[in-house]
Amino acid sequence: MKRMSLAVLVSLGAVTGAAYAQDNGITMSTDPAKVADVEQRAQDLQNRQQAMQSAPATSEKHHKMSPHHRKKPADASSS
Repeated sequence: MKRMSLAVLVSLGAVTGAAYAQDNGITMSTDPAKVADVEQRAQDLQNRQQAMQSAPATSEKHHKMSPHHRKKPADASSS
């Protein structure tokens, strides 16, 4: 279920990005500073996507205990 939600979210982001590019047009630049900025943003996005993809895998290993498995505080058991 989580993977399906992630896939839908990524797809929605891609569609939104494509729509944004169509509305604003795509421009070409030979300015080295702009090129470096775009490349840095692309790298940041890629790193963020990789972090999002690896985060659910680690969180699945660590489940929180349900309320009925938690230990009661010491003072609550004396009453």
